[in-house]
Amino acid sequence: MISPLSVVETKEIGENVTIEEFAVIRSDVVIGSNVIIHPHVVINPGVIINDGVEIFPGAVLGKEPKGAGALARTPKFERRVVIGANTSIGPNAVIFYDVEIGSNTLIGDGASIREQCRIGSYCIISRYVTINYNTRVGDRTKIMDLTHVTGNCTIGNDVFVSLTIGMTNDNMAGTSGYNEQRVQGPTICDGAVIGAGATLLPGVVIGEKAVVGAGAVVSRDVPPGVLVMGVPARFIREVGRGKGDGA
Repeated sequence: MISPLSVVETKEIGENVTIEEFAVIRSDVVIGSNVIIHPHVVINPGVIINDGVEIFPGAVLGKEPKGAGALARTPKFERRVVIGANTSIGPNAVIFYDVEIGSNTLIGDGASIREQCRIGSYCIISRYVTINYNTRVGDRTKIMDLTHVTGNCTIGNDVFVSLTIGMTNDNMAGTSGYNEQRVQGPTICDGAVIGAGATLLPGVVIGEKAVVGAGAVVSRDVPPGVLVMGVPARFIREVGRGKGDGA
């Protein structure tokens, strides 16, 4: 069912698709079967939506990054977005161009995903999470409410990032311009847990299945399979997952 109050320019629409009133679907958009697009959604050219996706009111897919003359980094992007099958895009989420999202992933209300990002399958990108440019997120990873993932960051598979986490990528705080070799975010390896309110400083590596305690400030690499806590974060002990390790 396509509402007569919507603007639908594309002809590439699968079977059993619902497009509700005031949605705007531009040309060169591909929509699979069993897709639901709620009111006031905007989908720009170059977006591919696979089967079973649901997009809630006010979401924007295919936003062009604009530097407005204020950014040290010039945005680079391709005019394409791919949304995997059975993924859900929450109200007012903004998906920039040059983003790929896997299947069965939940993008929460008001989330923002910048250009050159790749998100895996069976992930949760929760409410008001912001993911900056050129970031990779693996499969089955959960990033909870109000967390900021900085640019040039890598997050592995089966990672849990709790709420209100801050990540940074520039020890010079922007005063030395943009140099991609220097401006690097954290790397969070497979199975790691980051506790609520932690801060991860530029370039740190959180080892496989390591745990960063709530409120910690991580200024140096964390070895695999250990718990760190405190300001600055320090080694507490080796951890066995599932035993209440301070996250």
